[in-house]
Amino acid sequence: MSIDLVWQYISSPAFFQGAMMTLLLTLCSLLFGIVIGLVLALLQESRFRGARGLAFVYLWLFRGTPVLFQIIFVYNVLPTFGLRFSAFTCAVLALSLNEGAYMAEILRSGLQAVKSGQRTAGMALGMTRGQIMRKIVLPQAARIVLPPMGNQMISMLKSSALVSVIAVQELLLIANQTASASFRYFEALCAAGVYYLVLTSLFMVFQSWLERSLDPKKRKRSAGKRGGLLMRALRQPTAR
Repeated sequence: MSIDLVWQYISSPAFFQGAMMTLLLTLCSLLFGIVIGLVLALLQESRFRGARGLAFVYLWLFRGTPVLFQIIFVYNVLPTFGLRFSAFTCAVLALSLNEGAYMAEILRSGLQAVKSGQRTAGMALGMTRGQIMRKIVLPQAARIVLPPMGNQMISMLKSSALVSVIAVQELLLIANQTASASFRYFEALCAAGVYYLVLTSLFMVFQSWLERSLDPKKRKRSAGKRGGLLMRALRQPTAR
């Protein structure tokens, strides 16, 4: 193993661009996946049987087939219907559709965790269903679903490596191409692994910060600690 070669790969523009492509794929797929999941979760909570049936079919379809199958299907089958997209767009579309199915279950569990009495209290105050959902239910559900959504975010980062099969220039494909040219698979894959660990670590730090920001108890505890430190600093005698 050559440490210098690993560092050379890590600092190379090709690996950095591959890591940025992986990050972009992850963020785009997560964003659209959350939107799709929220729509599906609301459909599951709907009073209309047709809406619930539509959500059930979607979840059955996308949770019952492998994500790699979905990526290849979107990339190879959609053009036969006249729908031609770039490899990146196909990758985001397939990953978003798959992620939406799992986000739907996470968001649905968060919505159901909010007690029905709070909805009743909102109706007693004259709030509409939309206002109750925006101002009462969703803010509380966000704190509940954040930890599993964080896990899905890290899982999506790793699943993005599957789009290398449709030639999207993401991190793993760059590592494989580099290793194929030099036959230094160990060093190239180690460099890719370092990038993956850095990205997942950043996601974990962001999740931890977001959990503290959304939890009022943690915010008060943090504010109390800062206030205590400030008071102790003010009480200390100044040097003459």
